[in-house]
Amino acid sequence: MTLDIVSEIRANRLFREACFIDGEWLPVAGDEQISVDNPASGQTIGSVPRLGAEATRRAIESAHRAWPAWRGQTAEARGKVLYRWHELLLEHEQILASIMTLEQGKTHAESAGEIRYAASFFKWFAEEARRAYGRTIPPAGADQHIVVLRQPIGVAAAITPWNFPSSMITRKAGAALAAGCPMVVKPASATPFSALALAVLGEEAGVPAGVFHVVTGSASEIAGEMTGNPLVRKVSFTGSTEVGSRLMRDAATNVQKISLELGGNAPFIVFDDADLDAAVEGAIAAKFRNTGQTCVCVNRFYVQDGVHDAFVARLKERIEAMRLGDGFAPETDIAPLINRAAADKVLSHVDDATRQGATLVSGGRRDERGANYVLPTLLTGIRQSMQVTQEETFGPLVAVSSFRDEAEAIALANNTPFGLAAYFYSENVRRVWRVAEGIEAGMIGINAGLISNPAAPFGGVKASGLGREGASEGLDEYLETKYLLMG
Repeated sequence: MTLDIVSEIRANRLFREACFIDGEWLPVAGDEQISVDNPASGQTIGSVPRLGAEATRRAIESAHRAWPAWRGQTAEARGKVLYRWHELLLEHEQILASIMTLEQGKTHAESAGEIRYAASFFKWFAEEARRAYGRTIPPAGADQHIVVLRQPIGVAAAITPWNFPSSMITRKAGAALAAGCPMVVKPASATPFSALALAVLGEEAGVPAGVFHVVTGSASEIAGEMTGNPLVRKVSFTGSTEVGSRLMRDAATNVQKISLELGGNAPFIVFDDADLDAAVEGAIAAKFRNTGQTCVCVNRFYVQDGVHDAFVARLKERIEAMRLGDGFAPETDIAPLINRAAADKVLSHVDDATRQGATLVSGGRRDERGANYVLPTLLTGIRQSMQVTQEETFGPLVAVSSFRDEAEAIALANNTPFGLAAYFYSENVRRVWRVAEGIEAGMIGINAGLISNPAAPFGGVKASGLGREGASEGLDEYLETKYLLMG
């Protein structure tokens, strides 16, 4: 990547070193700023304001003032604004993708794919807004009528992660705004510029002042104000289980409605009747998307004894053909991790596994390009005692173990406190139903390595969270139910 690319991106009107609060752009002031680095080079690409509770309170109060007018709009009118926002994302796909690759590191092709995915949530909820149906219920008495209404809950707050810096916002904001709720967003400090670019286009799409805010700064102060302010009626968080648990506890003070999309430990099961070529391609998609930095990324591979060696051989060939490099290079298949700590975690899982007897088949080290570059890695002989089966690796590490029969595979898959996503490959239709019903996860890919879709409910069970995003369930998260008895 050349300095000309960085200069070109920084000069674009969508690149904002400021926060968006109450319809105003607040620039960086003095030393109170957060520097943002490019994971591929370590170069600082810009800075954003380091704000806290006071600025967050201002955004929340502005959202509360904007709420009556926004909820008073018809669903069709709100939908038109969202649909225009969707169109603007697609019109500016390339520069939005460049901003994302610059601050997050993923390949430019993946970033462009995320922008299209992010836009799809605005389109979906623009249409879904008109389907927030109520209902009538047969009454107990002849002189009564029972009506059920669904109304917007109020000011919503969102805290979003760095791995998908655009789509994790649109998935929440699309639903909130469609329902009639204004939203205050706290993006990850590592990737704020994608969120701010969304705010620029939202303003151009006709989102009224006060309906959408982006606040950057201290995570603890901003989150503390969000959960501590009684004007906030809904909190949505995507991130670690540890932080989500703390937010859930804090939200209890004001009895806020909360949805949490937390950590995962996804299994990928290959049965002896699977199409191995399809399973390998599914494994590549489910494991190496965004360099393995996804919440639904496969963490544990379980392959039945009879096809274990054949699967590993084919997967090794595919992994070693992947090209590691800067996300802006068109030939790059897999990009750097977000920072050195992320790379260190991957390598610590490799070290722990090999110390306990796992076999390193491929990779397992840093590339000479820099500290954030880890080669795609393949380990076999994995046991349940190893860190790679107990913790979310969040990197380009494939850890494979074998199993004997279906019952063992299901038991291994469920041997975790998490339950976000799972994947398995089988050509036996009876087995497909048994395993799909037996695995404890909110989402299951069956002979498929990619499962995300705006029309489908996204979320997990157990320690992987509460609530759902996308689909009609995503709109439900921002609606209250009101029952009317008419005598």
